[in-house]
Amino acid sequence: MLDHLSFTAPQPKTIAGAKGDWELVIGLEVHAQVASNAKLFSGASTGFGAEPNSHVAFVDAAMPGMLPVINEFCVAQAVRTGLGLKAAINLRSAFDRKNYFYPDLPQGYQISQLYHPIVGEGEVIVDMAPGVARRVRIERIHLEQDAGKSIHDMDPTMSFVDLNRTGVALMEIVSRPDIRGPEEAAAYVAKLRQIMRYLGTCDGNMQNGNLRADVNVSVCPPGAYERYQETQDFSHLGTRCEIKNMNSLRFIQAAIEYEARRQIAIIEDGGTVVQETRLYDPDKGETRSMRSKEEAHDYRYFPDPDLLPLDIEQAWVDDIARSMPELPDEKKARFVQDMGLSEYDAGVLTAEVENADFFEAVAKGRDGKQAANWVINELFGRLNKEGLTVETSPVSAGQLGGVIDLIATGDISGKIAKDLFEILWTEGGDPAQIVESRGMKQVTDLGAIEAAVDAIIAANPAQVEKARANPKLAGWFVGQVLKATGGKANPAAVNDLVAKKLGL
Repeated sequence: MLDHLSFTAPQPKTIAGAKGDWELVIGLEVHAQVASNAKLFSGASTGFGAEPNSHVAFVDAAMPGMLPVINEFCVAQAVRTGLGLKAAINLRSAFDRKNYFYPDLPQGYQISQLYHPIVGEGEVIVDMAPGVARRVRIERIHLEQDAGKSIHDMDPTMSFVDLNRTGVALMEIVSRPDIRGPEEAAAYVAKLRQIMRYLGTCDGNMQNGNLRADVNVSVCPPGAYERYQETQDFSHLGTRCEIKNMNSLRFIQAAIEYEARRQIAIIEDGGTVVQETRLYDPDKGETRSMRSKEEAHDYRYFPDPDLLPLDIEQAWVDDIARSMPELPDEKKARFVQDMGLSEYDAGVLTAEVENADFFEAVAKGRDGKQAANWVINELFGRLNKEGLTVETSPVSAGQLGGVIDLIATGDISGKIAKDLFEILWTEGGDPAQIVESRGMKQVTDLGAIEAAVDAIIAANPAQVEKARANPKLAGWFVGQVLKATGGKANPAAVNDLVAKKLGL
C-alpha cells in the first residue's frame, strides 16, 4: 500500500430508472497474456501473426502421451505481477483441469488453477481525478493456458481452427466487486495494463487479444452495496451477468452502461435477471445472451494428475522482489515531489513506461518543469499530430535535452528553440552545431540591442507617446526589435531596454 496516497473514493454511478435510482456493482476478470517467448507448458513460440498452426508443439495439440512441463519464467512473471499489485504470493499452488469441449481446445480441458492460485489478495489504486481514487481489491491471480482460435469467416460452409494461441500462458486477475461505474472499470483495466507494462509481464496489446476482460455487472438500490460491505453477504447485491472477452476500454464502458439499463428495465417490469454469460455487439451497441452462467461444478474441476503441486521458495520470491522496477504510482509521486511537477503533468508522463523513460532521459541534470513542458507540449503534441510514439520519434531525448541546455545558457531564446526543434524534427543533427552553423545564436550584446531599440523608438515618435500614456503598448516596441534582429535579441534584455528608454 502506498503511504503517500491520500484520497477520497469517487461516488458510485447512479442510473435513474422509471421507478427509482439504481447503483452499479462491477467486478472484472482480466486475462493478461504473460510476456514470454515460450508457452506455459511447452517450448512452442508465442509470437503473434505467424502462419496458422505453425507454433504448435505436440503437447499443445494433445498428442497421446505428451506431458506438460511448467515454464519457470511464466511462474516468475506471475509472481512479479503479484508483487506489483501488493498481493500475497502463495509458496504452494496447484494446477487443475477445467473440463469442457470446444473445437479450439484439443485436450478437451484447460489447465488452470481454481483451488490453489499462485497469487492471493492484493489491490490496485485507480486514479479518477486529483485526490479522488478507487481502491479495488484483487481477490487472486492464477495461471492458466489459453485456448486456440476458431475462424468462421473464411468459408461459407466450414470453420477453421488455429492452435497457435493454444497453451499460451495467461494470468487471470480477479477483482472483488469494488468498481462502481463504467469509467472506473475502464480506468481499472488501464491501470492494470500500465502496471504490467512497467513490470514487463504483459505487453497490454488489447487489439491482439493479449489483454481482455470478462465484466460482471449487477445493479442494486442505493444503500444495498454498503450493507454488502458490512456483511460480505452477496444477497444484498443484484444478480450479475458476465460480458465476455472485452478488448476495448471504450466498449467496456458502453457494454456496462447498456447492460445496467437492461437489468434495471427487467427488474422494474417485475421480472428477474437471469445469471448468464453475454456478449457485447459493438455494431448494435447492445449485449446478447451467450449461455447460462456456469458454476465450478459444471466444469468438473479436479487436480491435474500430470503436474505436481508448484512449490516455490521465499528466497526466490525475494530475488524477484529485489529486481522490481519503480512502479507508476511511485514514479508519479517522485516526479511531483522531487521535480515540482503538477499531478496532471506527472500523470501524463508516467502513463506509458516508454514516455516516462524518455522524459527522465531529457530531465536528467536539467530543470524538471522545463523538461516536462518541452516533452508534453512540443514533443508529445507533435507525435500525436503525426501519429508517432516516443519509440519512433525523429527527435531523441539527447537532442531535446540539447535544446533545453541551449536555452539555459542563453544561447537561444524560446522562440529560436521552437525553430530549432522544427529543424531537428525534419532534418536531425546536433542542436549546438545547428545553432552555430546557421547563425541562430541569441544576440546578448547589449550595445547591439540598444542600437536596435534606439532606431525603432526614433522612427516611431507617435507610438512612443501612446506607450508612455499606456505602458501596456510597450510590447509593440519589443516585438519590433525582435523582428528587426531576426528574433535573435535576448527578449529579457529588450524588455529592460525598452522600459528604460521610454521611461516606464
